[in-house]
Amino acid sequence: MQAGKSEDYNDAGIEPISCHSHNDYERQVPLYDALNVGCISVEADIWLQGGDLLIGHTEDSLDRSRTLKSLYLDPLTSIVGDRNPDVDLIDGKDHSGSLKGIFAANSSVSLVLLVDIKTDSADTLPVLRDQLVSLRKQGLLTHFDGSRKLHGPITVVGTGNTNFDTITHDKDRAIFFDAPLEESSTDFNLYNKDNSYYASVSFEKAIGKPSLLGDLSDEQIKKVKDQIRGAHSNGLKVRYWNTPGWPAEEKIWGQLWKEGVDVLNADDLKKAKDFLEKESKIF
Repeated sequence: MQAGKSEDYNDAGIEPISCHSHNDYERQVPLYDALNVGCISVEADIWLQGGDLLIGHTEDSLDRSRTLKSLYLDPLTSIVGDRNPDVDLIDGKDHSGSLKGIFAANSSVSLVLLVDIKTDSADTLPVLRDQLVSLRKQGLLTHFDGSRKLHGPITVVGTGNTNFDTITHDKDRAIFFDAPLEESSTDFNLYNKDNSYYASVSFEKAIGKPSLLGDLSDEQIKKVKDQIRGAHSNGLKVRYWNTPGWPAEEKIWGQLWKEGVDVLNADDLKKAKDFLEKESKIF
């Protein structure tokens, strides 16, 4: 695993696909491996240590050279700069609404950076906010200004230990919440598009296990339909994690797409890309 450089990404001809790169930081080249297949969402686990945000799946895997800034924030800033050569991103101006996104094939697509907070939210969120300040001031981030949500090339979503009340306390927020799908599909007042982005849940926890080959019962399909419909009515995008692997994986993906799920939570990015292209689930 190594930090990528801007030359590792060539967006020519890359179509954005509805794919979430699960545990993206464990890939050979974090961020860039996902971008090079067109994934519109990547996941980074963060730990607050020594005043910085380190990236890793477990505490004993952390390395001070692998930070949120080095693996994600700095490369994304560089890529957006390359996509907008006529814009001076260090001129002190807020370029919200005028920047092209990561993907040349569809510059309106915002890349989701799903930040999974592993340490205490009260200590970690302020540091995350501080590291996002320059991106927010430049207009790189989707944000809510107190009255409306403004689209940016990058959308930051907090999950894991992220505290919902702290997120909603920010009247000018650039971090959105990963809402619990089972609650967000029934509570129409708490979670909405102004404070949240995803509505997520463990597939096995919420829906249960399918058959060996991926068949779902009528009751399970009804649960999927109801959850997706409820979350969409709140303006949220649906993501199931912990979906079954082989040999049930593609059949489950097909049933989720049929019901309107928004992103595939994928470990094998090529497999997800092949499936999505076959299903024409591109932007």
